[in-house]
Amino acid sequence: MKYIKANNIFPEELLKQIQKYVQGELIYIPKPEGVRKKWGENSGHRVYLDHRNSQIREKFLIGLSMDELAEEFCLSIESIKRIVYSK
Repeated sequence: MKYIKANNIFPEELLKQIQKYVQGELIYIPKPEGVRKKWGENSGHRVYLDHRNSQIREKFLIGLSMDELAEEFCLSIESIKRIVYSK
């Protein structure tokens, strides 16, 4: 998140209205609902994890044990259980 001067982006009247409530402070203005991206979408990490989890589920279905999967994917057995038993 980067710092932007309010007087560079807001119309003067809107800035005066905002200044009635806060002056000289940092405020966070969130994106509207539906516009926000989910965790990992920008970096591509979400896609990576979805693919990895699919591989884990497939290997479990063909008979690999949870211990083998934990070893192969460097995860705890609890993490493997959570992945295997989720949707």
